[in-house]
Amino acid sequence: MSPETAHGKESISIWFFIGISLLVNGVIILGAGIYELIQPPPPDVRVVLYQYHASLWWGAILAILGAIYCWHFAPSRNP
Repeated sequence: MSPETAHGKESISIWFFIGISLLVNGVIILGAGIYELIQPPPPDVRVVLYQYHASLWWGAILAILGAIYCWHFAPSRNP
């Protein structure tokens, strides 16, 4: 049974919007990480664990997770 509103239309899952948020934030963080990799900051203003490039890893993880959520909970995929 699919969820319906008072007007008989299907509702959109909140997880779809969370997926959009994760995807957008992941792309922004990943872009900042790529920029930081291409144009590194001077050594005196780098964060302590700069060599691990956390923004690249977390940006990619958030973008992938957001894309999975968007695909899985897309309104067109619900019966």
